[in-house]
Amino acid sequence: MYSCKKGGIIGFDGYKKVKGNKLSVLVDQNGTPLSCVVSPANIHDSRLYKPTIEAFAPSEKELKVKTITADAAYDTLEIRTYNNQNGIQTNIPINKRNTKDPENRRAEQFDLDLYKKRGAVERFFSWIEAFKKIVPRHERKEGSFIGLVLFACGIMIYRVLG
Repeated sequence: MYSCKKGGIIGFDGYKKVKGNKLSVLVDQNGTPLSCVVSPANIHDSRLYKPTIEAFAPSEKELKVKTITADAAYDTLEIRTYNNQNGIQTNIPINKRNTKDPENRRAEQFDLDLYKKRGAVERFFSWIEAFKKIVPRHERKEGSFIGLVLFACGIMIYRVLG
């Protein structure tokens, strides 16, 4: 369900019962944003994984993504295959809803200590909420909204790097 009124694509998120957009980000261990993707709210998080990773395109090869830690919503065969093909180590817990048969459960490596550092993403979202114009999404046009998000990310990077 899309709505193109007032210049922006807005979807209805049935889980949160709101219309709006969803922000998908890739952050480093410190919570510094590396890439941001905005989409309608009715798109599942796992569908935004590949565009978010591909939006991070550094010029130097040593800055490539090596390990991804994400929550169980990203436990799909498509994401795990994409990571294996691109040499990315996957640290995603197995989603019990994807493995209903206990005998056919996948045996995937999972590092709990590394997963506990996933709080960097939550830290990013708490930082972004400090920008009062971004959270309720006052901007109707997609270009204006992503511009505000990128401006806020630039301010965050400036504060971290000093």
